[in-house]
Amino acid sequence: MRTVNSTTHIADQDTPQGLLFAGGAYVLWGFLPLYMKLLSHIPVAEVIAHRIIWSVPVASVVLIWLGRTATLRAAFRNPRMLAMGCVTAALISLNWGIYVYAIVTDRALDAAIGYYINPLFSVFLAAVLLGEKLHRMQWVAVAIVSVAVLVLIIDAEETPWLAFGMMLTWGFYALAKKSLPIGPNQGFLMEVLLLLPPALAYAVYMGSTGEAKFLGGEGMDTWLLLGCGLVTAVPLLFYANGAKLLRLSTIGILQYIAPTMILLNAVFIFGEPFGRARAIALPLIWIALVIYTVSMVRQMRAKRA
Repeated sequence: MRTVNSTTHIADQDTPQGLLFAGGAYVLWGFLPLYMKLLSHIPVAEVIAHRIIWSVPVASVVLIWLGRTATLRAAFRNPRMLAMGCVTAALISLNWGIYVYAIVTDRALDAAIGYYINPLFSVFLAAVLLGEKLHRMQWVAVAIVSVAVLVLIIDAEETPWLAFGMMLTWGFYALAKKSLPIGPNQGFLMEVLLLLPPALAYAVYMGSTGEAKFLGGEGMDTWLLLGCGLVTAVPLLFYANGAKLLRLSTIGILQYIAPTMILLNAVFIFGEPFGRARAIALPLIWIALVIYTVSMVRQMRAKRA
């Protein structure tokens, strides 16, 4: 079975709707560390379990409202699509775990570095696996970003394993998500439904041991864990819709919005150290963003003309 959605015919070019969806997702992710920091006293695994559990009703309401549940049921009956859904579900759960661990252990800068590196990895995957072509100005932007990321890596006191883990899991998730032959909203609900049984099993286990913070800790803990559904599902649904309307290389460059906001949170709110290397790298990254954006806008205008 091959599912065709309304974005299939424009999947290989950038659209204003795609920019709006993806940009909104990255801004929301930029604020996410502030929320995750409030959960730093809760075990990472319990946070991830509740991100999955409470994303299900949010995503379900969206899909029912859009009237697209039939394609989801068909996807679960298709072995190939079910297998691809398992891959994307595994990748996103690993990415969530690494991200939350970085925030709650005061290594938000590692999370920022991971997101800075990831667009280069996405561009690499797009060029090697999807055959996407970059124009000269876009290659200049990639080169400038490469220098900035290299400065950030060299400045690290130890190998940023968390950063590389985030790069690999999110880069391959973006690639698999773009290739998944199902609508973005159906795809996200499919992922969290696949992850729901182990998440529920873990939550029940934690409750049986008396160590669960949900309903067993302070009242605010329960509400914060419930809110994990919204802060998880909304930006991912935005991203999923944007990914279908943008080239993978464009999605990669837009990802600099989130790490820049995470970096600012880490330094000015969480009090993590900010050295000379980061002061050099950040302006370079934004220069690259301006160059790439100008090139992309010119492309879009030329295509419309």
